[in-house]
Amino acid sequence: MNVGDLIVDYLETIGVDTVFGGSGQSDSAFLFALSKTDKIKTVIPRHEQAASFMACGYAMYSDKLGVCFCTAGPGAVNLLSGMAVAYSDSLPLLSLPAYTPRAMRGKGDLGDTSGLNRTPDGQALFSAVTKKSFILEDPSQACDILEEAINLAFDGRPGPVNVLIDYSIYEEEVPNYRALNFHVKPVLAAQEDLDKAAGVLTEAINSGKKVMALVGYGTIRSHAEEDLIRMLESFHIPFCATMDAKGALPETHPLCLGTFGTSGDPGVKEFFKKADVILAIGNSFAKWNTWRFKDVLFDNKKLIHINIDPIEIGKVYRADYPLVSDAKLAIVALHKKMITMGAGKLLPETGGDQFRNVKLEQHSDKIHPAMLVREISRLTPERSIILGDAGGHMLWLHAYLTLDRGRNYQNPGSFGPMAANVNASIGVKYANPDRPVIVACGDGDYQMAGFELMTAVQENVPVIWIIFNNSEFNIIKYFQLRSKNEEVFNHFMNPDYVKYAEACGAQGFRVTEISQFEVAFTKALSLGKPALIDVIVDPDIYPPFAAFDD
Repeated sequence: MNVGDLIVDYLETIGVDTVFGGSGQSDSAFLFALSKTDKIKTVIPRHEQAASFMACGYAMYSDKLGVCFCTAGPGAVNLLSGMAVAYSDSLPLLSLPAYTPRAMRGKGDLGDTSGLNRTPDGQALFSAVTKKSFILEDPSQACDILEEAINLAFDGRPGPVNVLIDYSIYEEEVPNYRALNFHVKPVLAAQEDLDKAAGVLTEAINSGKKVMALVGYGTIRSHAEEDLIRMLESFHIPFCATMDAKGALPETHPLCLGTFGTSGDPGVKEFFKKADVILAIGNSFAKWNTWRFKDVLFDNKKLIHINIDPIEIGKVYRADYPLVSDAKLAIVALHKKMITMGAGKLLPETGGDQFRNVKLEQHSDKIHPAMLVREISRLTPERSIILGDAGGHMLWLHAYLTLDRGRNYQNPGSFGPMAANVNASIGVKYANPDRPVIVACGDGDYQMAGFELMTAVQENVPVIWIIFNNSEFNIIKYFQLRSKNEEVFNHFMNPDYVKYAEACGAQGFRVTEISQFEVAFTKALSLGKPALIDVIVDPDIYPPFAAFDD
């Protein structure tokens, strides 16, 4: 078995069925290895950056390893944005860029990233955005390096790893082949720490204090949703979710207070201010979820913080009761302990004002973005995956999208590159072929990478892109107007998206009145192929963005 075949063998072993990459001279031998397997689908996007975003999507709502590969040099550099997303958002990814052989390094080989003689340092670049970057240049080390990389991607807090592969060894035999040993150790907090946290929660509940669960993205990554809702229901603990965890628990549940953060529900903010104990599950306390890291946020409160990564605990706010643990394991352990301690039930609470209950009025002949979001909430099927991207539309989705029926929502996370989820959607669909995948994105996002529509058409991947078309970088304009009372460089032209979709072999729709959206969206869902819905939204209405003290 040669090195290329070994990589394919190991990917098959852990259940990878789709990989995303770029075609080039230096990775051609790997392409031939992939061509021999009938267990792995190889997708070649129009741009390597899209391959890395698609690999993120593939890992996003699955337990699978996202895999991207490319030719040496520029191809490798193009993967970095997706690797940074995976690093920020705890997604298990493996990137496999080709790499210049040792004898040619620093001499002018095409795509040399050895760092020698004014060439880019690929190892340094990938080390900055991964858990670890390896260089594979000896076939006898192939099993050890690949095994370590794959295990590391899933170990503890998941994340991306990189293996730079000397392109001269793809077809060399592996002299010491062995089967992959895949082993991921569970992460559970010390029993003493769990007992203390359970005791605090039990005492607070039994004495009638205000307890609140703040659900973070780690809940989704650990598949803790069912265990968490069971625990919350047992003790009548009200909950809210951060933007990244929106939809982790059903938002129509009677214990749901709404969404948390700068563009979150007003009632949630008011409830939080009065809370005595906060149970934060899988949170990193990102900027817009904490009103720009407001330093007094947890004053006069006891914070129980569950996170699988010890770096996250205490990074922004000191935890009174830190639990370094996988969220699912911690929730199960806390629930069991609280029962033995005799925890009762809190009295019913209400979260107060929620944006989903606000009456909306259209202010111009263009569609109110929140009206569009409400239609998306109403019309998306059960178990849909809805992806936002970077921009003002993301905040409209945060505030007005109501998720239940097993539906999920995801935005580009803390790193937050534009177009990440425009492209990631294709990977999401490959990993979840039985779930509808819908992208609600800004027109600026779509223009950055919308040519991957051709990839979706070529591979028959039925994703629906809903474009919030206002011909501007709306949220940037908003910030500029707030700070400078004027705005600059935010406006651009849009193409005719219906004609563009048709030119690519997809179906396109144009919506200028909110009453037209249901017909277009229902038709797009029925097609079973890629579709674009171009919705003309009002550029002069801005998403809710309130200060903590408002």
